[in-house]
Formats: sequence, C-alpha cells, structure tokens
Amino acid sequence: MALLSKSDAEAILKKVIAFSKADDIDATLNGGLEGNIRYARNSVSTSGLQDTLTLAVQSRFGKKVGSASINEFDEASIEKCVRRSEELAQLAPDNPETMPSLEPQTYLDVKGAFESTEKIAPDFRAKVAEDSIVPAAAKKVVAAGFFNDTTGFQALMNKKGLYAYYKSTTMEFSVTMRTEDGTGSGYAVRSYSDVSKFDSAKASQVAIDKALQSRDAKAIEPGKYTVILEPAALLSTVDASLLGAMIFAMDARQADEGRSFFAKKGGGNKIGEQIVDERVNIYADPQHPEIPSSPFVGDGRAREKMMLVEKGVVKNLFYSRYWAEKQGKKAIPPPGGVVMQGGDASLDDLIKDTKRGILVTRLWYIRPVDPQTLLYTGLTRDGTFFIENGKIKHPVKNFRFNESPIIMLNNLEALGNPERIGNNLIPPIRVRDFTFTSLSDAV
Repeated sequence: MALLSKSDAEAILKKVIAFSKADDIDATLNGGLEGNIRYARNSVSTSGLQDTLTLAVQSRFGKKVGSASINEFDEASIEKCVRRSEELAQLAPDNPETMPSLEPQTYLDVKGAFESTEKIAPDFRAKVAEDSIVPAAAKKVVAAGFFNDTTGFQALMNKKGLYAYYKSTTMEFSVTMRTEDGTGSGYAVRSYSDVSKFDSAKASQVAIDKALQSRDAKAIEPGKYTVILEPAALLSTVDASLLGAMIFAMDARQADEGRSFFAKKGGGNKIGEQIVDERVNIYADPQHPEIPSSPFVGDGRAREKMMLVEKGVVKNLFYSRYWAEKQGKKAIPPPGGVVMQGGDASLDDLIKDTKRGILVTRLWYIRPVDPQTLLYTGLTRDGTFFIENGKIKHPVKNFRFNESPIIMLNNLEALGNPERIGNNLIPPIRVRDFTFTSLSDAV
C-alpha cells in the first residue's frame, strides 16, 4: 500500500478532511518503497526493502495548533487521528505565527519518477556490491559502501480545496576504500533519479584508485594554499558542507533580525548586494532534468525556478509565510535542489592548469565557528594530494581547515563542469588562499 497513485492518495485525504471539525486542517500522506544493501570489510552485511506509509494531520482552532500521525488506514483509525489532532489543538497555547491554509495553487509539472529506478530488484543491488568488493579484493583494498533506492510520493490536502501530489525516484551510492595497511583511503559518491545513468563499477574504481594513490602520505606545513575542491567537498550528501552552509543561511528572517551573514548593517538584508566573485551563479529549478524536485513544499507553497546568486549578487532569500506577510514580501520556500553553474573544464583540466596546490576529495566533520561570517572548521579526508606543475605529485596528510564559503568564493580562480551531488549540480572549483590550520593523522 506504500506507493499510492494520485487518485488513491486523494481518496484517503478526502476521508481525512471529511472527519474534521476544526477551523482548519492540513493532511499529508508520505509513502514509498526503499531498498538498500550495505557492505563492509569486503562482505555484504545487510540488505532489505522498507515499505512505509504515514498520514500526518494538523488541526487548527484559531491560532491553536495540534498534530497527530498514524500508519493505519481503516476509517476508525483515520478518524481517531483527526480527533487526536483536534484535542491537542484545543489544549495548545496560541501560536501567533500560525498561518491559515492556502487556497488551491498552481504547480509546475515535474517528471521526478523513472521506471528504471522503480524496477530495481535485489539482484541489481547485489551487483552494485559485487562491483565494489571484487575489484577491491583483487587490489588488496577493503571496501565499505551503501546503496539505496527509493520510489516515493507525497500528497497533501486541506479544507480549502488545495491538493498536491508528487512521485519521485532516487538512488544514492557511497563507497569508501581503504588499503589493507590502513595508510590509504579513497571515496566516491553518486546520486541519480534515473538509475540507468549509474555505473557502479566505474564509481568504485575511482575510490579504489584514490585509496592506492593516497598511501604513505607526506606531511606538509599548514597554511594558505591554492586548492581544488571536488564537488563532494563542496556539498556533501551527509555532512554539513561549505556551500550548503551558505545556502542554508539564506533565510530572510535570520538576516532581517541581524542573526546571519546576510544581515545588512543598519538593518535589513543583503538582497541586491554582491557578496562573491561575479562568476558565481546559483539557482534552483524543480524542473531541471538532472535534479528534478518536488514542485511544492510541506505547507503547499509552489516552488518556481529562482536565482539565488547571480553574477555574485544576492537575488533572493527564503521567506516563511509568516515572515513574508510581516515584511510585505513574497513567501519564497527553500529549494529542493540547487545548481551552481560551472564551465566546460574537467577535474583533470583544473589540475593541469595548477602550478602548485592541493586537491581535496572530501571534507567532513564540518562545524560552525562564527555564523555572522559563515566561518566553518572541518577536516579533509579520503584522498588529499599535492599538485605541482599540473600533475599530482604525491599524497599529503589530511588537514584541519578554517574557512568561510564567502571568502572561498571571493578567491575563485576556476570553475569546472558540474556534477550531481545529492539532489544538486555542483562543479569542482579552484580557489586561492584556502586556509589549512593544522595537520590531522586520520586517513
């Protein structure tokens, strides 16, 4: 029952709305099938298929709000969930920022589901693991990876006649390769909506090669270096990330209240101000064929194609409905994915054009130091290399860094061809004066 059609989801939600006695009600269905396989020490450890379907109900009486959720769908259970949300709403204090339900909206038509991904079966997942484990063992490298695929949907409805439905497919793959002596480590990550674009053997080979190349790393002095950051170092699918930190901070309320980098001295925000190099262009587009995303957010607002940064200038910030009404602005929801425009250069091209610098595969354990300047600290890992005269000369020990994405993007030297990371398209970049503060013994 987890994967409901548009009409089947609508039928359940109409029952929910019919049971409501509240002033206002929003009901959301989320469901899907998620398959996975995990392996470590060159052996599969777990695999499975998860079938989930959840109904969440939010009832409102004036400014009082109550929520409840269930995963049973007989009429008695649905009614019980609605009544529980109403009981909790009656007990709740007024929430002055509560907004009424939206009227029906117009949404973009997004193709987010692909048959190739929907048809993934256990033998496909097993082949993904085999494509890592067999070549790794042959090179005396130890593989640890995870592959998961999801076919899911979201549907929402309210008393005012709004109904939205979106179906999507995604696959995520990540693998870490370690040499048997523990001195070398490599990493690769891939994400697609259409699994036919995924080459598990090729991705695993990238990680194997980096593991072998990163053995016996040499220590060099920390300091400011020209650095090439691969896409996985800019916007990780798991950890916090430098570029992600900047985008996450683009909230209008935080800026208007003086709580973020995007706050303007003297009040207001930095919309219209140039903050980074003029070659930086970042936008969101739910209909982008490489990174399709839901045309609506959880409260029913429609997503649109939107520039975030254009020629280095802040073009838009995100506004909640409450804050938008208070400020007299349009309520702009956060994007489901972002595109940072790049160039035609490959990663190898960026390396060949670098006289002296450092190649960084991945950053991790990233933590904020100063939100006002977006200063972050973290570590490199899984393949850090010294570049000299356009060639990788040798691996280097990992570093701790202190850096702000704003400073980083003002020190931009070159942009490469964007690649999908998570549900985003991000290019490798080369920047000058990237700050490494100390060495790390981790590989």
